[in-house]
Amino acid sequence: MSRPTSPKPPHHRFDTPQSLSDWIKPRMPSDSFASWGVKPGTKNVHNLWLELSEGETSLTDSTPPIRTVNVVIVRIIGKDGATLIESRQELADGSVRSRRRPLSEKMKPGETPEGAVIRAVKEELGSIISRPAEEIVTIVPGSYRKSVEERSSASYPGLPARYILHSVDATVEGLPENEFYTDEEHEYGDCGETGMGIGIADQAVSVKRHHWEWVNPDSSAS
Repeated sequence: MSRPTSPKPPHHRFDTPQSLSDWIKPRMPSDSFASWGVKPGTKNVHNLWLELSEGETSLTDSTPPIRTVNVVIVRIIGKDGATLIESRQELADGSVRSRRRPLSEKMKPGETPEGAVIRAVKEELGSIISRPAEEIVTIVPGSYRKSVEERSSASYPGLPARYILHSVDATVEGLPENEFYTDEEHEYGDCGETGMGIGIADQAVSVKRHHWEWVNPDSSAS
């Protein structure tokens, strides 16, 4: 599979989460912005700042801004054609967020779908796999699909989102056949490498645990 890399988003720099907050607040419905990180299952402005700083997200200068994200979706196929879905997430603030979707991960600037698939498996399934992801992940030839969805963000209420979806089917050796969970160890593990994200990641809402289950082909995940 040879696909274009994830494009680098337009550069719009915010030196601190506070500068981002000052910029976005007047462009958003006040009640929506006030719910970020307060309403269960939502993220806060520190999360959005980290996404922007790492190049995972871009924002249009509009009212309200539009958040654009490239996302890789990995439809992991198991025994008898069952599909692995993430049923829910446990967040660091104690809330639980329903997911009901396949493994997905925001792409890094310049990252290929293949590279994003391997990284997604490492980051979200890494605590339960015993071999390197590169050795156990096989992408189904010809399964790549690209689509665009525009909808409100559940993580950031009131902020419209444009998701550029890069979807593939894959198999991953050695996964449990029944329901299982994995622990997220380093969701923002790269943030402190340049010193830019030190301390800020601690204030973001992070995922601590992912819960997974297999869905048969004749059933559907809502």
